[in-house]
Amino acid sequence: MKDRIGEKGMTLFAAMATMAIIALALLAVAPSIQQEIQREKEEEAIRRGEEIADAIRQYVEFYGGAKLPNSMDELLEGLPQGTKKRQILRASAAVDPLSEDGKWRLIKADIQNLGPFAKRVQDFNRGLLPSNPSQAFDRYSLVIVNSLNTKSESDSTDPEEIEGDVVTDNTPFIGVASQSRSKSVLAYYGIENHSKWVFTPLFRGSGSNIYGARPGTAPAAAPIQR
Repeated sequence: MKDRIGEKGMTLFAAMATMAIIALALLAVAPSIQQEIQREKEEEAIRRGEEIADAIRQYVEFYGGAKLPNSMDELLEGLPQGTKKRQILRASAAVDPLSEDGKWRLIKADIQNLGPFAKRVQDFNRGLLPSNPSQAFDRYSLVIVNSLNTKSESDSTDPEEIEGDVVTDNTPFIGVASQSRSKSVLAYYGIENHSKWVFTPLFRGSGSNIYGARPGTAPAAAPIQR
């Protein structure tokens, strides 16, 4: 009888030890799983942001540079094409996967909102700032030129900072950024902070790479990972 009780006790101890080992193993892999999930969300955010940047490009070029979209709905409605509308943006791209409410922060065409990002792009490209995608954007070039002397600050050490206004609707905008203030897993133009990734058609000239590859290197197939 005592032997059976002893065997049951050993079996229970072995089961508890096994469960403890499994729990420790799960704890060990949890951070890497979480990082992979975050990386996938960031990749999707970059894809959607770049789609919005291209939709803005089409919108601005259609109106000859005289008009910027005032809301995400304007991009979703598309552009006139005869008696119909030409779609330039998917509904899914209008949702920011990194922000809590799914709304993108709209970036105005001014130095406060766009200047710091322009300076970071210039620094990352070894002093070169890509040209405008077309003449329709020439009127906004002054924003970039004036921003070249903007002091560049850390992109990853101050997660609480959001540069510019936090506006999500009803304002002329030339780009979008996430409302998330978190430090990122991926780097976009060398920037490792969600709120400082600006998706705009202004940096689409020759020699630039949207995923941040430096001039003279092979284009990256995906954003740079730390």
